[in-house]
Amino acid sequence: MAQQEITVGLVGAGYIASWHADVLGQLDGVRLVGVCDPAFSAAQGLAQAHGARAYRDLAAMMADQRIDAVHILTPPDLHKPLALQALEAGAHVLVEKPFATSVEDAAEMVAAAQTADRQIAVNHNFLGLPAYRRLRAALDQGLVGRVDQARIHWHFPLAPLRSGPFGLWMLRRPQNLMLELGPHLHAFAQDLFGPLSDITLRAQRMITLPTGVALPQGWVVQARAGVSEVTLSASLVEGMDDRSLSLRGVAGAARLDFANDTLMLDRANASDIVLNPLRAELARAGAHLREGLRNAATQTRSLNRRQPYALGFAGVFRGFYDAIASGRPLPAGIDGQAALAVTDAVLQAAALLPETPARAAPPAPKGAPEVLVIGGTGFLGRELVRQLASAGKRVGVLSRARANPFATLDAPVQMVAAPLDDAQALQDAMRGVDTVYHLARAEEATWDGYLQNDVVVTERLAQAALAAGVRRFVYTGTIASYDASDPAATITEDTPFGDMSRRNLYARSKALCEEKLMALHRDHGLGLVIARPGIVVGPGGPFQHWGIGRWHGAGAVRIWGDGRNRLPFVLNEDVATGLRLMAAADGVEGQSFNLIGPALMSARDWFDAIARLTGTRVRVASGNLTLFWLGDWGKYLLKRHVLRRKGLAQPLRSDWYSRAHLARFSNARAVEKLGWHPVSDADEFARKALDPQALFGF
Repeated sequence: MAQQEITVGLVGAGYIASWHADVLGQLDGVRLVGVCDPAFSAAQGLAQAHGARAYRDLAAMMADQRIDAVHILTPPDLHKPLALQALEAGAHVLVEKPFATSVEDAAEMVAAAQTADRQIAVNHNFLGLPAYRRLRAALDQGLVGRVDQARIHWHFPLAPLRSGPFGLWMLRRPQNLMLELGPHLHAFAQDLFGPLSDITLRAQRMITLPTGVALPQGWVVQARAGVSEVTLSASLVEGMDDRSLSLRGVAGAARLDFANDTLMLDRANASDIVLNPLRAELARAGAHLREGLRNAATQTRSLNRRQPYALGFAGVFRGFYDAIASGRPLPAGIDGQAALAVTDAVLQAAALLPETPARAAPPAPKGAPEVLVIGGTGFLGRELVRQLASAGKRVGVLSRARANPFATLDAPVQMVAAPLDDAQALQDAMRGVDTVYHLARAEEATWDGYLQNDVVVTERLAQAALAAGVRRFVYTGTIASYDASDPAATITEDTPFGDMSRRNLYARSKALCEEKLMALHRDHGLGLVIARPGIVVGPGGPFQHWGIGRWHGAGAVRIWGDGRNRLPFVLNEDVATGLRLMAAADGVEGQSFNLIGPALMSARDWFDAIARLTGTRVRVASGNLTLFWLGDWGKYLLKRHVLRRKGLAQPLRSDWYSRAHLARFSNARAVEKLGWHPVSDADEFARKALDPQALFGF
């Protein structure tokens, strides 16, 4: 008799949920049938992409259809109640790390699974890597011998520490940050050595976020496990990706690069003193070559669907679903006891972190805000809010975030809660408001996702502003909507976008938002003004800016084209000033403004300035735009004819050439009609844009 297919529901539709959904689609005998999230549009987008149904909550999903297993992918403080609810409903449960926020909660979840006779597991995803399984086999064979020293590193930039969003759960207190990242390290230690003892911790590079919360940008944990000394270290500033596990044993050494799924075993050879070093280096070179070829073959066969990060998920998921199907125990590294032990170890270390009480935000101003900023917690939004508050405006920020990212400002800022899918709540939030700034942007993988979460939301916000009597509605589009592929062209606000049907999804969505808003301006009198910022840079902004090129970590970039044409850079503070002027200027309704600075730097000039001002030389390579375009065609054909994906647009050559911003851009309208004067001196621009402390997180 055939084994019944295991049906799966996801609770949470955020970033990590797309990884779960993609990997589930690669497993035999398992089918994703439901996605639930209070942000129903997010649940709809993910569910539609994977042939599942969308729900607003777990109870509705469990009541509507048979769900054999549930993945809990919500913020960690919701893990326990949702896991208990799923177990009570008869489902097996896989919980994203961190498993729980306290040892007591973890123990209650494990006990509940035992009572319900269901499996409960934790996604310690790197334990599922093929290279880690090979390491365990080498240890079992004695190829490393008794381990004297173990070093486990998570040296990987955490961009939200510099550029937000600062309301993320992991950034609310130091212990949350360690609970978010610590399981990656402690899961290896627990699986290899068992419980740690004699734990000490040293925090590194403390910073205070705009929320007033002080957090470390790294830490080092020293501990002992039997005869082995264990070091767990994290560094979250910009730098080379080093997520690795190194073991030094009596018979050899091993290094697992778990970011790239490679394993290097280093063992002594018995050759004489002349051949010994040659054989040692040839052995290392051969090991690197084998690992590289193995990974290249895996990604080629899977059409890049089995890159290392996905392989870890797949390994854990197979262990979880094999245990459900067979009735055998879960793999030791992901079962409830491992989840409980890792939670305990992480919290022991987290208790040693310094915790500085967050600075209380100034009292919210009395009365309704006169200015409401949507997207005010982002890079550009925070600078705009700062300038508005400094100018004495009563500022409200529409946000779902619990934390106030403006606690360090002297002027008070009011956080306004209103769901983006609730037209009446949005209208109520805008009542009495003079100016609404819509700075929010969607990041979707499909055109349907952009339609639902960008275009429809933007229309709803504008209609609420009309109903509430808002005087001015300022919308941020993008210069990416222009065709900037012609070096002889000069782009003004009157330059048409042209046919957007085959453009990249982000540019296409922004252009459609503008079209919908202009219709509301013409037909209903919406007080619309449109800003189209250039490549926005400045302190706290993204170092790895994709407006410049395709990044390969912090240390290498392939720029769009040869990188010698000057780019439409603009400082964050100058864009915010332009937005303020757009709200105050008379007679500009229905107009758009290119908020770009003078053409001061090419991409190569930019990286030369980074080297000059910070002492860091990023490796820069030219990118052949025609090859980028042809490569995109190859991906399109594979997705359409092999993966059978629908709704794909054929790659457009001019879209790729536009990424290099080959055309010139004019800001004459903003200078003339707004009195806007962005920084025009190259040295001053570089100093303001490239503060080494802010750029790299030091």
